[in-house]
Amino acid sequence: MILEIRTYRLHPGTTDQFVAAMRDQAVPLLADFGIKVVASGASLVREDGSEEAFLIRSFESIDEHAEQEARFYSSREWHDGPRAAILECIESYHSVVIDAGALSGISDTKSL
Repeated sequence: MILEIRTYRLHPGTTDQFVAAMRDQAVPLLADFGIKVVASGASLVREDGSEEAFLIRSFESIDEHAEQEARFYSSREWHDGPRAAILECIESYHSVVIDAGALSGISDTKSL
């Protein structure tokens, strides 16, 4: 399994709008496209005082990740749906894609 962890730096004052649009519109739409959302929401900590949020998604393979993202982000449903409400909140974002199988070997959380 592949995990994608995406973090968003948001424009000031947009956290509630972003979280609501993700929860009520984007996450259900992602599910309609077969993309599993593990979690999403606002960060509990504001790095440098900035408003931040996250999205964690899972995929069966790196190829599935590429295919599903391409299909979703090029869809009419995304462009005519929550895209504008979400993008207007985002100052920048960063994604990391990892092999979740590599995480299973961690047994001692103190070493993290």
